[in-house]
Amino acid sequence: MTSLPPSPLHLTCVDAHDTVRIELRGDLDHHCADILLDAVTRVLSERTGLRDLHVHCADLTAVDSSGLSTLLMVRRRTGAAGVRLHLDDRPVKLDRLLKITGTLDHFTTPDAGARPGSCAPERRSTAPEESIPARSGGPDTST
Repeated sequence: MTSLPPSPLHLTCVDAHDTVRIELRGDLDHHCADILLDAVTRVLSERTGLRDLHVHCADLTAVDSSGLSTLLMVRRRTGAAGVRLHLDDRPVKLDRLLKITGTLDHFTTPDAGARPGSCAPERRSTAPEESIPARSGGPDTST
């Protein structure tokens, strides 16, 4: 079996009044996932009044666990900034990864990252918070 060399990640930013679109081409992997995170961090810090960040994913060739982790970090940062994140034109393999990892809804809910006071309702859990004790490394002694 032959393995292909990694395809470096290339970003193209398209800037509009209250929207930025970042087009991704190549592999979003442990070699270059920080390129996306750095670009998003820069956009969020430089653009006041930004409402939407569109990440165009059609030309992604691969996404590994570091790439997924970066997408989750991007989601957290856009949410904290009150900016809606859109993962546009997701390839089938990215959708499959998001479904398998249980993160698809995290990226695709309509109110993901909505600004406070916007027309999208905020979802809050009605279940009380509960701490879960850590499991010991020893054998299970419960009966």
